[in-house]
Amino acid sequence: MKLMKKILTIVSIVVITLFSTVIKTKAQEVSPLDTLTQRVEQMNSDLEFMKKMKFSGYIQTQFQIADSTGIPSFAGGNFPAGVDKRFSVRRGRIKLTYDNNNCQGVMQFDITEKGLGIKDAYLSVKEPFLNAFGIKMGVFDRPFGYEVSYSSSNRETPERSRIFQTLFPGERDLGGMLFFQMPKTSKFCFIRLEGGMFNGNAINSDFDKQKDFIGHIFINKSTKSEKIKFGLGASYYKGGVYQWNKFTYKMGTLADGGKGYVVDSTIENKGKYADRSYMGADFQVSLDWIGGLTTLRGEYITGTQPGSSSSSTSTNYSAVPTAYDTYNRKFDGAYFYFIQNILHSKHDIVVKYDWYDPNTEVNAGDIMSKTGTDNGHTNLNTKLSAADIKYTTIGLGYIFHWNSNVKVMAYYDMVKNETTKVGFYTKDIKDNVFTLRFQYKF
Repeated sequence: MKLMKKILTIVSIVVITLFSTVIKTKAQEVSPLDTLTQRVEQMNSDLEFMKKMKFSGYIQTQFQIADSTGIPSFAGGNFPAGVDKRFSVRRGRIKLTYDNNNCQGVMQFDITEKGLGIKDAYLSVKEPFLNAFGIKMGVFDRPFGYEVSYSSSNRETPERSRIFQTLFPGERDLGGMLFFQMPKTSKFCFIRLEGGMFNGNAINSDFDKQKDFIGHIFINKSTKSEKIKFGLGASYYKGGVYQWNKFTYKMGTLADGGKGYVVDSTIENKGKYADRSYMGADFQVSLDWIGGLTTLRGEYITGTQPGSSSSSTSTNYSAVPTAYDTYNRKFDGAYFYFIQNILHSKHDIVVKYDWYDPNTEVNAGDIMSKTGTDNGHTNLNTKLSAADIKYTTIGLGYIFHWNSNVKVMAYYDMVKNETTKVGFYTKDIKDNVFTLRFQYKF
């Protein structure tokens, strides 16, 4: 009996040992396959993630020559005192986009010799039924007109028009908007509607309760052959600018019968909002023919713009500004492009005309000719200033598309200002600028 127990014990040990050995052997045989399967699944997961992510950008380096040193300029910013030639990295953009099930997240940065800045940071979501209605929120282009949102990497001129740089500095703003556009498979896909509320202070933090409305409707069509394409748009901006003190100015008739700013110093003006409203219309037409692609493009804007005594630029403050008087001006402006590709080659020629009149209620002869005082207020000045001068610009350009990534542009801005009876602008300022730019897009 004892012998049997010993035998059974020995057999049990052997069986357990053999069973354990078999299990380990099986595990060793299966483990590599499981590991391989896990790795393949991980690679597929990574691949799906990468498909949803897009990395893009472009670099614009340039050399510029101005007519004279230290000029104020809309051709990439003012020239420093004593400088009439400069090298610069005008734009260095890096953009990351992630698309996933009707949701899109975008981050874009600008890296130049001046530092690092944010350009876009927004989330866009579409409903899954019609795939037409959506909401967009964050930092993105204001939905006004055509040129604001037309990418600088595709634009045929080095910079946007003077009027857009004045009214929409930096192009972007903080806000949220709704949009509607049917998918490309729909016969109604040619219509796009956009409208939303924005801080009105570009990408800087807001400092008042006012929110501005911007709306845009755009129609884009083409013939069946797609030889002819055209677009039409209309835009509307309605907002306000905080009045920091009681002194507000509008154009009127002075005591001597001349034109100038008339002050309203009612104490209730302080803390109210000056009207900031624009209306705009834009068009685009292109014809593909034997001579190449011909493109015509234009846009007109008019409205009311609050500013300061020395500038009609829209508010764009990084911090709460100190008190200043509010000057209300009626303005208008426009641009027109003619772009001709040469025989479907790599060569384009560009002609552009634009104007910006910050004060349509005054003639050049009245500018800087009237002065006055009121109750000893030292900042009161009924004289018109450089902020009221009309500018026109003719641009001539040549573009060489080296390949799908590289573009070379040579462009000459011929700027002309209104001349006045007295002051610095009694003659046209020498502020023309030549730009030679190289762009690499990836």
